[in-house]
Amino acid sequence: MGISSSEHVDVPAYLARLGLGHEPPSLDALFRLHRAHVERVPYEDLEVQLGRVTSLDPAVSFGRIATGRGGYCYHLNGAFSALLKALGYQVTRHPGGAHTAQETAGIHLNHLALTVTGLPETPEVGWLVDVGLGDGIHEPLPLREGEYKQGPLVFRMRTSEITPGGWRFDHDPQGSFVGMDFAPETAVMPDFAEKHVELSTSENSGFVRTLVLQRRDAESLDSLRALTLTHLPGGKTVLESPAEWWTAIEDVFGVRRGLFTDEERDRLWRQAVAQHERHLAGAEGSEALPSA
Repeated sequence: MGISSSEHVDVPAYLARLGLGHEPPSLDALFRLHRAHVERVPYEDLEVQLGRVTSLDPAVSFGRIATGRGGYCYHLNGAFSALLKALGYQVTRHPGGAHTAQETAGIHLNHLALTVTGLPETPEVGWLVDVGLGDGIHEPLPLREGEYKQGPLVFRMRTSEITPGGWRFDHDPQGSFVGMDFAPETAVMPDFAEKHVELSTSENSGFVRTLVLQRRDAESLDSLRALTLTHLPGGKTVLESPAEWWTAIEDVFGVRRGLFTDEERDRLWRQAVAQHERHLAGAEGSEALPSA
C-alpha cells in the first residue's frame, strides 16, 4: 500500500492533537478522524515562506503537526495515512494532480491522494480520504459517481478521463482550484520528492508567491492569502496590522505566533504585505492555489 511499517507516528499523541480517543476501524470512526483533522490541523505553507524545504517523512510531518502546525498535502496526507495504517485501516497513497483554471488536468504529482477500502460497513465501496485539499472536503467521499454537498460547497466525484481506472474530484466553483485527478496505482513518498522541491523553491510556485492558511469545518471554510482573510459563507477582510494578522492566524487557524522567532514573524508579515501589494497592482494574476 506504499506505507512502510517504519513510518512511525505517536498514535496517542496524534489522537490527542485531534481531540479523539482510540477506537477500532469503522466508517463512523474514519469520519470522526477526518473531520477532526481538517478542523484542527491547518493547511499552510509557512515553511515555504521561510525558505525551507521540509522533509516528506510522515514522522517528521507529524512532529510538526504535534506542535500545533500543519502543512500541505504531502505532509498532511502523508502523516494522516501513517496514522490510519497504525489504527488498522486499509489505506493507500495515490499519485494525483490538482489544477487551476489556468492549468490542464493531469497526474502532475502536485497532489498526494488517499483512499480507504475494506471497511466493515461498506466492504464494496472505497473512500476518498483527503485532509490535504485546503478548502476541500470536510468528510470522506465515496468512490462512486455523484454530487456531494458539505456546508457551503458542492463537490462531484466521477471516473477520471485522463487516467484509466482513476477518479476525478471536481471542486465547487467557489473553491481555490478546479479539480483533482488521481491514478489507481500506489504511490510512495519519494515519488513526490522532485515536485515537492519545485513547489517549495520555484518562483512560479503558488506556495512561494503567496502565503496561505486554510481550514474547514462542517458549515464554513476560512482562508488567509497574504493579508486577505476570507470566510465562506461570508466576506473578506484585509488585516492591516501585524497584531491583527497574527491574532487571526492564532484564533482562526490555531497556529501560535510563539512557534516562530521574532525574526521569522517579522519576515512572514513583511512578505504578506509585499504579496498583498503585488496583488493589488495586478502582478499576481489568479488567486488560485496549487493544491498539494
